[in-house]
Amino acid sequence: MKGFEIKNIFAAMAVLAALILLGIDIENNQIVSALSLLLALILYVGNTVRAAILVALILYVGSGVVSETVSHGVPGHEKETARAYPVMESQPVVAEATPEAPKGPEPISALLATADMAAGQALTKKCSACHSFEEGGPNKVGPALWNIVGHPKAAVAGYTYSAALKAMAAESWDYEKLNAFLYHPKVYATGTKMAFAGLPKAEDRANLILYLRSLSKTPQPLP
Repeated sequence: MKGFEIKNIFAAMAVLAALILLGIDIENNQIVSALSLLLALILYVGNTVRAAILVALILYVGSGVVSETVSHGVPGHEKETARAYPVMESQPVVAEATPEAPKGPEPISALLATADMAAGQALTKKCSACHSFEEGGPNKVGPALWNIVGHPKAAVAGYTYSAALKAMAAESWDYEKLNAFLYHPKVYATGTKMAFAGLPKAEDRANLILYLRSLSKTPQPLP
């Protein structure tokens, strides 16, 4: 009888080891309870045939649990998974691009050779409320613009200039300086009285400057 009991114990242990190898979680209460009950029955039964039947039942129950575990997972693991903190993957640090400074106007010297003087004269309609263009014309909100190309800055008689333009009095209005001023007056001369927003198109600036060049008894030579 002792030999039989020892054999049965080894058989039960073998079954339990097989279930563990098949992936059964031995911490699962349902499995442990079932195996404990069946193991107790094996030790109690003294008949080899009935012991074999119970071993078969163990295998049957174990295979069912294995199938359930494989199909749906071990009960309780879903909660643990839900409580787990997500793993944050490190992201490469991308340096922020430094904003580019506003670009200045395109040079217009080369465009003057093909500029349209009539189109430049048409553009002066935007300026006629503040400037006069004829010889001997009066100053208005802005200075008279007769003979402006090549003329010293802030030097039209009788006009009170802003401090920004007075600071440039040593310079003259050459083609590229007029180009820069007409592109964005308030950037070129911060504090200027001129409210005009500017001409963003190089073609328009070239046309207007060519027309302003013509407002002189001795026009400046083209570049």
